Amino acid sequence: MRKILIVFFISLFCFMSTISYLDDVYANRDNYKEKLIRFHVIANSDSQNDQALKLKVRDKIIEFLSPKLEKSKSIEETKSIITKNIKNIQKIALDEIKENDKEYTVTANLGYSNFPTKKYSNIVLPAGEYRALKVVIGEGKGKNWWCVMFPPLCFIDINHGITDDKTKKNLKKVLTKEEYKMILVDNKDVKLKFKIVEILEKIKNKNIKLDLVKR
Repeated sequence: MRKILIVFFISLFCFMSTISYLDDVYANRDNYKEKLIRFHVIANSDSQNDQALKLKVRDKIIEFLSPKLEKSKSIEETKSIITKNIKNIQKIALDEIKENDKEYTVTANLGYSNFPTKKYSNIVLPAGEYRALKVVIGEGKGKNWWCVMFPPLCFIDINHGITDDKTKKNLKKVLTKEEYKMILVDNKDVKLKFKIVEILEKIKNKNIKLDLVKR
């Protein structure tokens, strides 16, 4: 009987610790995702030409926004710059598409989008809803490309990873130490944390659907 009680209390302790940990992880996710703005470009299709066009559109938009956003000191300032330039962004994308002899439409907006877990060099962001500048080319059925627009991770060498000390400093200015540590790939617990966040996200979405059905 004594052994059963010991096992019971140990199990209860582990369960309560897990619940506390899950709450902490979920809270951290909600905190830092509001401090970021992502840039999301979706191709018309997965054809080689459409994927190449997606990258050309990306480069043109980054070239246009880079000098405007690199000096941004806050997420509110970045949001304002993007919002004021939505029409310009859309025109730049359309012009590049025409340059490549295509007649695709383009939609561009700043809002919330669902993202799966994504890796960018040594930074990984867990699944969930993030504020993003979303540019959709044509039917938007192709693979997407993304980066972080605030802090300005889009404006470093995207082919050689995050090596710029200034960019790392910018991240640390925006995120708390715990938040910054959580999104680093070299964190041993990162896979477990992100898996838990994904599970919580699924549970959250199911609860929302059930609530809508009840109404």
